[in-house]
Amino acid sequence: MSASTRILIIRFSSIGDIVLTTPIVRALKTQLEGEVEIDFITKKGFAAMLESNPHISTVISIEKNVNEVDTRLQDKHYDYVIDLHNNIRSKQVKQLVKMIDFTVDKRNVAKWIYVNTKKQWLPIGHFVNRCFMAIAPLGVMDDQQRLDYFIPDADRVGLDTLPSNFQSSYIAYAIGGQTPGKILPTDKIIRLCQKINKPIVLLGGEEDADRGEEIAKQAGSNIWNACGKFNLNQSASLIDQAECVITHDTGLMHIASALKKKVISLWFATSPEIGFAPWMPGEGSVIIEADSKKRPTSKLGNRGYRDGSVFNVDLDRIAQAVID
Repeated sequence: MSASTRILIIRFSSIGDIVLTTPIVRALKTQLEGEVEIDFITKKGFAAMLESNPHISTVISIEKNVNEVDTRLQDKHYDYVIDLHNNIRSKQVKQLVKMIDFTVDKRNVAKWIYVNTKKQWLPIGHFVNRCFMAIAPLGVMDDQQRLDYFIPDADRVGLDTLPSNFQSSYIAYAIGGQTPGKILPTDKIIRLCQKINKPIVLLGGEEDADRGEEIAKQAGSNIWNACGKFNLNQSASLIDQAECVITHDTGLMHIASALKKKVISLWFATSPEIGFAPWMPGEGSVIIEADSKKRPTSKLGNRGYRDGSVFNVDLDRIAQAVID
């Protein structure tokens, strides 16, 4: 290994998947000999969550096309490219840089078999483990540590800025999800919140704000809708200060794991067996899956949810998990 090693890591999206790459970033930085310079290319909307990571030298972001940064990539003269996305866009990066590359195995065939037969005839494995398998030829190993998430000081939210009854203690509930099959129906969220006799802060993006307002209106004064009011790093700050975190299969679930919170993750159309379960979350964490023989109905939660059977989950069990 040369005295200075330049590495480009590729992961364009999404929040949770990018957070899951952080152990690989850390291991490359700390285990390779000599000076290691790591750049990370992603979509512009996700750049802010990486810019405070001390293991990353430069975050390179694109709006849509790789050719937006082609000259910049070619000028860096990387030694290795670590492709943790393995899609058409990442292949374009590798063709552009033309250096030795290591690529994660997406195990798409194994996932398809599992979704369609409900049995794991072929191993899938956790995404983090598969990422480490990709870089094993470099002599880099899993350091058995948690995910990383670094919150900039400017984005830390003071508890004194919250409504008064949320300033001493609260439960965070990430109510969003990229696809409808990942999101507990609103009426069930309302009933769940009513069962939990503690202040609850609802977290999510602008797309979740209206639903959050309906939940807060129906569930009572112990609920505060913070959806759309904070950026991602600020939402992470609220998670960091929460007593525990209830979350759907979404990016905030992985941020909560990185921050070593007690994570109560809820699974509906998707399954943690697909390879994206919480990675080394805090003590007391629990995975709660809906009781449906149809699950998983798809890899992404975008099919097979409309009859509602995948949302057959024990609300009392979730509420008890908050207390336990």
